[in-house]
Amino acid sequence: MAPYLETVKSFADVTVTDAGVDTLEFLQAAEGVVGLFDLLGSAAFTAVQSDLKGNIAKVRARYNAAPALSATLTELVKNEASEKKRTATEGLMWLLRGLTFTCKALKNAQANATEELSVAFSKAYEATLKKYHNFIVKNAFALAMKACPYRADFYAKLAADPAGGAPVPTDRLNEELNKWLDALDGIVNRMKDVMEG
Repeated sequence: MAPYLETVKSFADVTVTDAGVDTLEFLQAAEGVVGLFDLLGSAAFTAVQSDLKGNIAKVRARYNAAPALSATLTELVKNEASEKKRTATEGLMWLLRGLTFTCKALKNAQANATEELSVAFSKAYEATLKKYHNFIVKNAFALAMKACPYRADFYAKLAADPAGGAPVPTDRLNEELNKWLDALDGIVNRMKDVMEG
């Protein structure tokens, strides 16, 4: 086995061409984000995971129904635009929002080594998802932010080898995590332009 980031598809390995972001590779990488919330070790994040999984499923269902028209996320959005119901496009929009939140939270954590995860995630929530949520959902997220593990515990889990091998050195973990987050950020911003265009 290997540390978490080496067991999932990195956003840095998702193919991005002039035609767009490879749909299946993107979905594989997004599933890695779902698993990342397991490392946070709190049931408070179940709603976030469930939301991500549901939106991944909507995009995957569209891909499976029309693979030739959905090879990239851009093609999927353009080809679904003429239909009355745009289930996959809506799912992708919410998936991108959830990924933006996660990316900003972890980028905050990476940029501020002394800041606890609860602060990093709270700042990210304020900047990304809060404006889309009603009072009940905002309260659920406030509870989830308080349930974030200590920074040191989360990073130890991220670096750990589940098979009992030596953990990844901190500098290598930071390098991999930054590469993963920079690629995710690039994909999210690219798709934001497509969705708004």
